[in-house]
Amino acid sequence: MSSHKRRQLRLAAFLSGIGANVDAWRHPEARSNVAADIESFKEAARIAEAGKFDFGFIADSTFITKDSTSYFLSRLEPITALSAVSSVTSRLGLVATMTTSFSEPFTTARQLNSLDVISGGRAAWNAVTGALEGHARNHGGEKLYEHALRYEIAAEYIEVVKGLWDSWDSDAFVRDKESGQYVDFDKMHTLDHKGAHFSVQGPLNIERSKQGRPVIFQAGASEDGKELAARVADAVFSGDVDDAPRHKAYYDDLKRRAAKYGRGPDDILIFPSITPIVGSTAEEAQRKYREVCELLDIRVAIRYLSRYFSLFDFNQFPLDEPLPELGDIGKDSFRSTAENYLRVAREKKLTLRQLALYAANPADTFVGTPEQIADKLQRLFEDEVVDGFILHAHLHPAGLRDFVEQVVPILQARGIYRREYESDTLRGNLGLSWPESRYAKTAAAPDAERAPASATI
Repeated sequence: MSSHKRRQLRLAAFLSGIGANVDAWRHPEARSNVAADIESFKEAARIAEAGKFDFGFIADSTFITKDSTSYFLSRLEPITALSAVSSVTSRLGLVATMTTSFSEPFTTARQLNSLDVISGGRAAWNAVTGALEGHARNHGGEKLYEHALRYEIAAEYIEVVKGLWDSWDSDAFVRDKESGQYVDFDKMHTLDHKGAHFSVQGPLNIERSKQGRPVIFQAGASEDGKELAARVADAVFSGDVDDAPRHKAYYDDLKRRAAKYGRGPDDILIFPSITPIVGSTAEEAQRKYREVCELLDIRVAIRYLSRYFSLFDFNQFPLDEPLPELGDIGKDSFRSTAENYLRVAREKKLTLRQLALYAANPADTFVGTPEQIADKLQRLFEDEVVDGFILHAHLHPAGLRDFVEQVVPILQARGIYRREYESDTLRGNLGLSWPESRYAKTAAAPDAERAPASATI
């Protein structure tokens, strides 16, 4: 995107309605089954689309135990759920979390490209490596690969999937009834990949989508994660934005890393998650915040914390004494999140109770009146700490509706957020360029996608 084009704030929403914390389902106004209720997903998606959000996102995990927190125990599989959501939306992007460690690249490529075709070019893939040994045991293994190897495998996996998405030129399927020609096989490309971890012939048995191929998201703030994101991700789910200077350093670092691979700063968009709680007054917003925080059982909070440390048993420590030095636990699990929690505990000398509540409850950074919340979002955006935000609703779907009805109009009036969608594809609305095929000499973008309309606002 050229320098004269104005940056635009981007917004997204979690569709699974998890809530402010893992016990928010206990609130009298909350729906208790939102993680497995497709009607709740659809309602959240419709609210997000009414607010002109860029995408809806579904997180995922394939391992549970009796100690898992509530919303992990029964949840819809992302591709299935987003296929249903696509039928009640027309502009909202659809982001599915799928692993690179416990599935085959061909299957992942086919599922995501099918969602992309079904939705008219609105699909995206949040590529994750998996972070708990139980995931491996549910997929024929015994243990996770160590952290660096998981990312090495992920890098090859993503390249294979992208190669399969390039199996057909955009105009390959002519379907000419007069001549009887269904497809131009000169515009079919066989991958024939043989690498260190995968051997995949191809081609993919589904045509290229309207947006070229699904958008790629990635999460992770470890060195391996940041380097992979800088190379391949169109967008990144980042960590906590409550510490703005730390997040600004992360933002600048990721943009610099992307430049090493010939990418511009607008080629990779960075989205932290936030939990806004809107009140007509600051006091009302704080009351809502306290209500959901008070629902959280400390035992549940500790179980939630342990997930980021390979289910480490924190119950061995006293609740109300500072945590001892814990070394590198979590190094092969959710490494960046675990390191961040240990850093916070160390710097603030937190007890186990305080750390568990810190991890499982949202911060109160985005709790306030619509104007107060809009001010904070605008400041972080204009200071280039973020490109956008992905919202957890503190209660589903009421919290999301409050934000769309009360905060979005303020952002629109200030001229930093769209009033209408610019495109009917996710790639177009995010302002991302047409993805060049590895067979570019024969593959051309459809005219409608050569220059996304979102480039000018």
